Amino acid sequence: MQYHAYVERFINLLDPMGNQIFNMTVEEATERLGTGGPCRVREIDGQFALVHRTGHIIRMARSIGRPMRYFLAKQIDGPCLIVAERIDQIAEWLRNEGLSDQFHPSYTRMVPAHYIQELALIGCPDPSPANTRFFTPERNRLSNDRDEIGRQYIGAMQQEISRWLDSIPAEAPIGVMFSGGIDSGAVFLATYDAMLKRGQSPARLKAFTLSLDSRGRDAAQAEEFLGNLDLGMFLEVIDVPQSAVDYREAVRVIEDYKPLDVQAAAMGLALCRGIRQRYADWVYLLDGDGGDENLKDYPIEENSELTIRSVLNNPLLYHEGWGVQAVKHSLTYSGGQSRGHVRTWAPAAATGFRGFSPFALPNVIEVSEGIPFIEMTDWDHGRLYELKGDIVRRGIEQITGLTMPIYEKRRMQHGATEDQTFLQLFPVGEKAYRRAFAELYAP
Repeated sequence: MQYHAYVERFINLLDPMGNQIFNMTVEEATERLGTGGPCRVREIDGQFALVHRTGHIIRMARSIGRPMRYFLAKQIDGPCLIVAERIDQIAEWLRNEGLSDQFHPSYTRMVPAHYIQELALIGCPDPSPANTRFFTPERNRLSNDRDEIGRQYIGAMQQEISRWLDSIPAEAPIGVMFSGGIDSGAVFLATYDAMLKRGQSPARLKAFTLSLDSRGRDAAQAEEFLGNLDLGMFLEVIDVPQSAVDYREAVRVIEDYKPLDVQAAAMGLALCRGIRQRYADWVYLLDGDGGDENLKDYPIEENSELTIRSVLNNPLLYHEGWGVQAVKHSLTYSGGQSRGHVRTWAPAAATGFRGFSPFALPNVIEVSEGIPFIEMTDWDHGRLYELKGDIVRRGIEQITGLTMPIYEKRRMQHGATEDQTFLQLFPVGEKAYRRAFAELYAP
């Protein structure tokens, strides 16, 4: 006779203050997760990581903007489930309980964004969790009118910013991690306009731009962007020495080893630390993470696994990877931005900020997935890459009345410094980053 042990202990290490839910309390959202179906969970508006327990049934769900991991530990009295945001939180709890011999980072599991993950029976043997989608945006539902697409896309993004503004203290200073690029530029202008429409002074708003040794190319771009709109008074360049950027430290903070994510996180960490040195009490930061994923603006040629047909034919590919049923889906990390958003979330959290990425919310993603990309690009790479800037520019102009400058795409990690310095800071290839991650838990 086979014996199955139910969960004897359930340890929830998630920070409840990390949720930014706009249309209900965290308690109400958690109850929806526990008792409702996917449609009820989809109605939760905001950025969240939720877990609900009823007896031996554990349900977990999250949006892209917050990570959520879990680990099953074995004890004499029965299994113990630990849920946390980070791998090191789980490792520390196990160490304090004398269970560290069971731990390995690859044994932790990441709840994939946009799914309800249910553990119905946990014990020996361990069952696989069930995954049920709660977010399934309708594709190709919009016309190919670029003005209308821009209005809906930026309108949805600004609406989420307005709801976020409702949720924070009325006088709290707000920073935007700003490069002068399309996404951070749109977030800054939408926030500025939202504050004016609400009758609030935008004086508490700042655009923070990183520059290494006064050589960052983004600093000049950011100055030109805001200067063209007579908004230059909002810019604050955070200039730090090259020594402030350490890819090994970034690996530790994001607990991952993907080169592009590590590079972005290393620069983001330097920026957040620079802001913190100047402003000890600053809390709220906005960023434009998710804009590239929404409008499929990544150089397909740089990834040998992708073609334009795979990008345009697979829904939410950049957001979720190949999907939870795919062979390439990582149980430890999830996929796509569901995995990679930690590059933005973790540096902010590690330095005491509460970050918010409006482009990463389902209500905004839903609009972007409705764009008829195939019809509008006819499978042409150049037309796809041009589409993003045009849609965002049109949307910003319609929503805010401001004519937004558009510059050639450049990743933050490249814009914060010169090419030669970048090559000195970051190894080529993935091996060095994997090695740095492995060293975190080496015996």
